[in-house]
Amino acid sequence: MVPVSHFLILGAILFSIGLIGVIVRRNFLAVFMSIELMLNAVNLTFLTFSKVHNQLDGHVFAFFVITVAAAEAAVGLAIALAIFRRRKTVNVDEVDLLKH
Repeated sequence: MVPVSHFLILGAILFSIGLIGVIVRRNFLAVFMSIELMLNAVNLTFLTFSKVHNQLDGHVFAFFVITVAAAEAAVGLAIALAIFRRRKTVNVDEVDLLKH
């Protein structure tokens, strides 16, 4: 049996990688992928604590996080596509919606 600390350390590492990706990356798609990685790290942590405490609360929260992640991906990709069609770039630094 794998110790609980291994799952929590893995979740922390995945969350850190996602956070670094959000901070460092300038491409919309890479930022969205990093956010998805962070959300999956949170899911891993929820499920780990759910298993440790023998409750289903973590599973319910993980289900809601997956739902929010799917909605975020759909809306985020639609916004990225609209910005790309208008500005011809997906670079976060080059997009300023208030200026034409």
